Amino acid sequence: MSSNTFFLIVPTFIFLYFLTTKFIRWKSGNAARLPPGPYPFPIMGNIFELGKNPHIALTSLSKTYGRLMTLKLAPSPLLYPQPNLPKKSFSNTTYPSLDTGRAANHHLFSILWLPVGDQWRRLRKISKEYLFSVQQLDAGQPLRREKIQELVDYVHECFTNRKPINIGLVAFTTTFNVLSNFIFSTDMARYDSHESQEFKDAVSSLVDVLGKPNLADFFPLLKPFDPQGLLREANVYIGKSIAILDGMVEQRLQATAKSSSHAVSSTNDVLDLLLDLSRKNESEFSRNDVVHLLFDLISAATDTTTSTLEWAMAELVRNPKKMAKTRSELEEFAGKDTMIIEESDIGKLPYLEAVVKETLRLHPPAPFLIPHKALCDVEIGGFVVPKDAQILCNVWAIGRDPTVWSNPHEFMPERFLDVDIDYKGRDFELIPFGSGRRICPGLPLAHRMLHLMLGSLIRKFDWELEGETRAEDMDMSERFGITLHKSVPLVAIPIEI
Repeated sequence: MSSNTFFLIVPTFIFLYFLTTKFIRWKSGNAARLPPGPYPFPIMGNIFELGKNPHIALTSLSKTYGRLMTLKLAPSPLLYPQPNLPKKSFSNTTYPSLDTGRAANHHLFSILWLPVGDQWRRLRKISKEYLFSVQQLDAGQPLRREKIQELVDYVHECFTNRKPINIGLVAFTTTFNVLSNFIFSTDMARYDSHESQEFKDAVSSLVDVLGKPNLADFFPLLKPFDPQGLLREANVYIGKSIAILDGMVEQRLQATAKSSSHAVSSTNDVLDLLLDLSRKNESEFSRNDVVHLLFDLISAATDTTTSTLEWAMAELVRNPKKMAKTRSELEEFAGKDTMIIEESDIGKLPYLEAVVKETLRLHPPAPFLIPHKALCDVEIGGFVVPKDAQILCNVWAIGRDPTVWSNPHEFMPERFLDVDIDYKGRDFELIPFGSGRRICPGLPLAHRMLHLMLGSLIRKFDWELEGETRAEDMDMSERFGITLHKSVPLVAIPIEI
């Protein structure tokens, strides 16, 4: 197809699609009952309202149009920026498959994008039983302690050499090694090495691509053309990650074949267990299912844990009194001589827990969670959310709602000391990991890792920024994606106390 033909056909398709969807909505009678929203531009709707930071732009718009807002983006996403609405919105929804989610056919195998059904339930059950059950997590405590000790040893080495540390990168390395040892029985990353950088860069770039507004999602007729090139980018990034993981699976299969016995596991780790399941019933759980499940779990766990840990450290460096208060609690309850904290200590450290909660309130890993799609017409507050509408839950806005939180833009862990609010899906004022049947399956591991790493990083170390930058002047701007990272990575120098 020539470029001239392309530029003639595409606008025609868009125009016909626009007329068709408008007619269908008018005929259904639901248009008049949609929630209010900004007036849409012809054809393009409200796409220009999103800007570079949609979570901020839409928070501002909600002040004008209210708690339930319609954006004409064909099909219409609806924003839930207030805490008293999401509970009903999650009850009759599933995840839509974003166009970029089709990269490497990931949507056909992914626990993230599959609709609720037998395969989704099977993957959910496997992840719960073999990776994130209480028994599995408890059994993994010695491994996590070993990897946290390696982190502390590396920080001490950097202290000795007055070497600055990229906090996000060391958090990624630690979390990645915990998971890679749990699954593959080997380290897949090294501090001060580029061995893990390829996987990290691929995952980081992928979440940026997934977070970008995509014309192909709003105008499905454009999907074959991939007008912004986002699907092509996603294919590159997810392809690299899948290739790395598939290589690990292939190595294990070859090692097992050489042992000439499938009945005896060589390592008895998670990969062995998953491959055993695949051998027993490959039609229900194939090698592709294994690889894509591992990609979902590893990429989600490393990226969200890394971003949250970096934000928590940034907030504590900017607020030295909060840092000192957290450290004082660690000394009192975890002991003065220990360098790292134990998992059994977490429940005894309410201020450390409050710091994590406050970080998740201000800096939720996924500002819109994952876009949902309505399975049927739902009436909320006198308005109709129509079937197949995309739904965005703006948890970033919920965390900064002045009607719920006093001084919402300030970092105040103390606000959580006297209230019974957690982030495990039951309190809709704080749902950074989602809620209901689609809640993040890795939440129990993230809970443990965040407290272990944060507590151990500040237990015996203070931190200062490079050069002459004052902590209060630190750049706290955000880089929007499906995960919310710091625009400028936090690089700091450890100071032993």
